[in-house]
Amino acid sequence: MTETNPSIMSHVSIGTNQPDNAVAFYDKVLATIGAKRVLEFPEAVAYGRRYPEFWVHPPHDGGAASVGNGTHFGFFAASKTQVDAFYKAALEAGGTGDGKPGPRPLYGEAYYGCFVRDLDGHKIEATYWDMEKMESHGG
Repeated sequence: MTETNPSIMSHVSIGTNQPDNAVAFYDKVLATIGAKRVLEFPEAVAYGRRYPEFWVHPPHDGGAASVGNGTHFGFFAASKTQVDAFYKAALEAGGTGDGKPGPRPLYGEAYYGCFVRDLDGHKIEATYWDMEKMESHGG
């Protein structure tokens, strides 16, 4: 039997006004959660663990990329250590902190994460869900 992918998303794309810098940023940051470049085109790079889930490229219409107010992209981390590494790598690569790593009781006892702004101002997040805490509380 083939395992069903538990995700509901195929992929997302973000626009950038500085493709080379954005790719260098995401090369460093996404490596902390086990993601890498899985597809490359002259104007676009796709990241994932096994298939292209997160694309970075200039807007297809040729206009300037802009940040969506209220939009952010969350990445799964396998541990609190990966969340911490994601945050540190993002800051070292020129990102801006927007919520240090730690628990967020509002999101539930099982949540541990961080928030960062990338070089273009997009909000990204790394999240670790402690499945033992979720299962022990009916989550």
